[in-house]
Amino acid sequence: MGETAHVSADAWTSPVTVVSALSLAAWLWLLLARGSFWRTDVRLPALEEPGAWPSVCVVVPARDEAAVLPASLPSLLAQDYPGRAEVFLIDDGSTDGTGELACELARRHEGLPLTVASPGEPPAGWTGKLWAVRHGVDLARAREPEYLLLTDADIAHAPDSLRRLVAAARTGGFDVVSQMARLRVESVWERLVVPAFVYFFAQLYPFRWIGGKGGTAAAAGGCVLLRAETAERARIPDAIRHAVIDDVALARAVKGGGGRVWLGLADRVDSVRPYPRLHDLWRMVSRSAYAQLRHNPLVLAGTVAGLALVYLVPPASLVVGAATGSSAAAVLGAAAWLVMTGTYVPMLRYYRQPLWLAPLLPFTAFLYLLMTVDSAVQHYRGRGAAWKGRTYTRPDAVPEKG
Repeated sequence: MGETAHVSADAWTSPVTVVSALSLAAWLWLLLARGSFWRTDVRLPALEEPGAWPSVCVVVPARDEAAVLPASLPSLLAQDYPGRAEVFLIDDGSTDGTGELACELARRHEGLPLTVASPGEPPAGWTGKLWAVRHGVDLARAREPEYLLLTDADIAHAPDSLRRLVAAARTGGFDVVSQMARLRVESVWERLVVPAFVYFFAQLYPFRWIGGKGGTAAAAGGCVLLRAETAERARIPDAIRHAVIDDVALARAVKGGGGRVWLGLADRVDSVRPYPRLHDLWRMVSRSAYAQLRHNPLVLAGTVAGLALVYLVPPASLVVGAATGSSAAAVLGAAAWLVMTGTYVPMLRYYRQPLWLAPLLPFTAFLYLLMTVDSAVQHYRGRGAAWKGRTYTRPDAVPEKG
């Protein structure tokens, strides 16, 4: 009996079992203490329509977006908004006729007035997108709007999107109301990677924490309603001109100045940009992943270790434990994998995807780990972050054409 107890004690203190226990503990902490990040019920807050609708200017930075504009721009022009609203599309050096197509779409579709302008090449220290946003904001300020809607050229809005955003901002007293657009999920790789992308984002920035008074701040760049007075006070976009992850930087600037920020999942705001191949999704993630880690090798190493512990250890422990007869490792690994799978189910339901994809999350996490490492490799090779054919090797770098 003493020998059996000794064997049992060894099984529970083996390195594999200890690491498995750490992984399960991490998942229990994520489940219970990470702002219920896995829930998908954070949608536009309760709203009341104002008696007088404030004026809004919509700013759309666009670079080589002719492929998606026919599916997105008409939805902006067709907004059913009771107040004064105007759209500014800023053609950021497109070579595919984006500006001309936007004008043609405006002629074909009645609705909000559209102004198409070009800011020229960005100066040193500016990302191309934020330089375009700044040009649009400058044009919009001449109209003295109360709100600015910053939205990407690939985002399609339901007809009542603008009025619901404004009503939510007024009702809740928010300086920023942002919605995470529902990304396209049609190809095999989109089904495997896209829901996980939003799941990981919510894990990093729990939506419930963003609306509170704490330090967590984030926004989704595809759909950001911003109070114009707040933008001026926070010097947006000038204060974040070098940011590659501009949406999070914007939210931090606003919240750091005492503003209120809200972020949630969208019901009727959709991205129409396709990512049919793994290569397309890889570029989307790797172009900014290392910037998210502040280009810090130690943070990168910690992130890789954390991803391995949280996502890769559970299935590995189950397999190794079963193969070696270590029931403790197998049970702990299975329990951690079960918690992981359960937290992923709500996101798959939000994206209307089959639930059998949930146990595959470790594989998707491994892909994200590789994308993050590749992002760092590209940075140290001098290629840096990229946006629409431009690369940025450091915050003060002159954008290089790619």
